[in-house]
Amino acid sequence: MVITAMVVGILTVEFYIPGNNSLKEKRRLLKSLIQRVKNKFNVSVAEVGENDKYRKAVLGVAVVSNQRSHADAVLNHVADFMESNGHMEITHLETELL
Repeated sequence: MVITAMVVGILTVEFYIPGNNSLKEKRRLLKSLIQRVKNKFNVSVAEVGENDKYRKAVLGVAVVSNQRSHADAVLNHVADFMESNGHMEITHLETELL
């Protein structure tokens, strides 16, 4: 049996959504961003906080790899992609590799 290392990378991103006045609009923006991130980077993404606030959102992103450097690189690319979104401002992000 061959034992390989498994690395789980977690990215938590907090957003501020200026000019947004409804949960419906927030859900539309998040759904679009989540789908684009999943398609482009093959990662898992979900809204993980601030669900009841229409100008704030927290997304969690997870990636599994066999190399720390690969997991870190993927999460950095995801963060850059989210930052270039244009509709939402990143107020805080945190990366963890397990």
